[in-house]
Amino acid sequence: MTHYPSFVAFALVVAIAPGPDTLLTLRSTVSGGRSRGLWTMAGITIAGTVQGTLAASGLGAIIARAEPVFETIRWAGVAYLAYLGVHALRAALRTKDAGWAEAGVAAGISAPRALGQGFLCNITNPKVLVFNLAVLPQFLGVEAGLPLLLAYALTLSAVGGLVLLVVVLGANAARRATSSRRARRGIDAAAGVVFLGFAGVIAAEA
Repeated sequence: MTHYPSFVAFALVVAIAPGPDTLLTLRSTVSGGRSRGLWTMAGITIAGTVQGTLAASGLGAIIARAEPVFETIRWAGVAYLAYLGVHALRAALRTKDAGWAEAGVAAGISAPRALGQGFLCNITNPKVLVFNLAVLPQFLGVEAGLPLLLAYALTLSAVGGLVLLVVVLGANAARRATSSRRARRGIDAAAGVVFLGFAGVIAAEA
């Protein structure tokens, strides 16, 4: 555990770097409020915990080396990010603006659905699993036992969850500043472009 403090600092830097999880949490909070943002964050954190546990237990290495399985996960991630991107762009181009909160209610954005969106966004991103497999041995070595690997993997997920919590609280506090139709359509448009960009990057990787 001598490298644990440096690992926590590393995990914090990684969590702060913007990615699909951060963007989805941000948009969910601004559009649906703190509760929806927290449920989205919870789904992402649960998925991150699952991926970390898989990596620590060795199943992640098997999945990553089994090309058909890994490719299925990769293309599922591409499809889901593309879906999120198209959905956001459609919201940005919508001529009638009933307000995000009302639109969320009309579309049935319940707590389970927000949880599911967060879970799918993370679990279908193969980079999360590969990242765990690549990083954990660098801090622990290849001979580390399962309990230590799990502790580090769960730390990575916990730090990520704390950063997303800050995103939720900050985005919720800024909801008044984004209450105008122009501001919200701008956020939707930016989110749609970035989601599609992430999908393109994952799709282009060999």
